[in-house]
Amino acid sequence: MNGAFYIGATGLRAQERALGVTANNITNMNTPGFKRGQIRFGELMSPSSPDGLQAARLGGASGVAALETLSVFDQGELRATGSVMDFGIEGQGFVEVLGPEGQGLLWRGGTLSINPDGLLATTDGLPLRALVTVPEGAADLRISPDGVVTARLGGDETATELGCLDLASVANPESLEVLGDGLYRPADTARVSALVPGEEGAGLFVQGALEASNVSLSVEMVQMMLMQRAYAASAQVLQAGDQLMGIANGLRR
Repeated sequence: MNGAFYIGATGLRAQERALGVTANNITNMNTPGFKRGQIRFGELMSPSSPDGLQAARLGGASGVAALETLSVFDQGELRATGSVMDFGIEGQGFVEVLGPEGQGLLWRGGTLSINPDGLLATTDGLPLRALVTVPEGAADLRISPDGVVTARLGGDETATELGCLDLASVANPESLEVLGDGLYRPADTARVSALVPGEEGAGLFVQGALEASNVSLSVEMVQMMLMQRAYAASAQVLQAGDQLMGIANGLRR
């Protein structure tokens, strides 16, 4: 069969997947802490290529493929909310939290809550790994830029230190699995290191603010236009292949 059909089909499939990622970026542009995704493309090599190269193939076809979706961890704008239970991270660090089965997850920050055990937790009740306990009746909860958590207890005029939050750094953030709500699951190969806030690019805590998404509508619209043109080009390849096959069939008759 004419190779143009395979090349055009793989191009259509790859651009369709890329368009879905862009659409998801635009949908979540107002979601706090959302990190935009981007597609990594790869060339599909025919086993009979002149240079003898052999790569991952889609049904034995040549062309292009959308290999994987990567998250772009550029810093989003920190927007003040005025709520003491909101915090963001000015830097590349993450806060470690404990998942439902005790597994380690990473969080880019958001709105805190106090779970039934009295521990500082995510909105969904997942406790922070630092296990900071907030006594009942605590007032004026504060998180300093270096992660020290304080509150006034029992009507005291002075604040009492409740604990300290650390930040985690990931050497290969592209290995993180996106779980939603600013949560990520490190892969088995991910290198996660605990850092003191303010050191080695981990960043600082910013209380009373939420990190906006790092999606730029203008960038996504440009990407969408490029994908539409690439999709149209792949469709033209299919059309040309169909025309060539029609000519070949006519010669046989």
